[in-house]
Amino acid sequence: MNLQSILVATDFSDCSGVALQTAIALAHGSGTKIILLHVINTKRVNTLCEYLGEEEDRIVTGLRERAQEQMAKFLKRWAPKGVEVDTMVAVGAPFQEIAVIARELAVDLIAIGGYGPAGRGPIEEVFFGSTAEKVVRLLPCPVLCVPGDGKTA
Repeated sequence: MNLQSILVATDFSDCSGVALQTAIALAHGSGTKIILLHVINTKRVNTLCEYLGEEEDRIVTGLRERAQEQMAKFLKRWAPKGVEVDTMVAVGAPFQEIAVIARELAVDLIAIGGYGPAGRGPIEEVFFGSTAEKVVRLLPCPVLCVPGDGKTA
């Protein structure tokens, strides 16, 4: 398979860090473009707007800034020096945004962690996390679901 681009979806969890490392290993020496995407969940935005009594634009701006900071820390931890990774932050339902952006960019592969920052529980031992499962169902391109153990750093 000749990969031109890989989209890696991240929630900044250890599992998505392992997914990024896997994508980097697949791309090694081939000139494959790696795009790291974080999606700010609109449910979180709505909850914060209600709780804080703030306007959506102001909340989204703050969350985008925070996501960019987290992205830089995430890359410092998980990507080897000298590896070029493009970054994107989107707002929406994570599985939908991943699917839309993957189609818009015509990526060849999506790499995603099998579970999020809360780790995995008994159900996740059997099923993928809900975002990963929905992405698999929505896209025609291959989706690599990486079940990272959270111990790799």
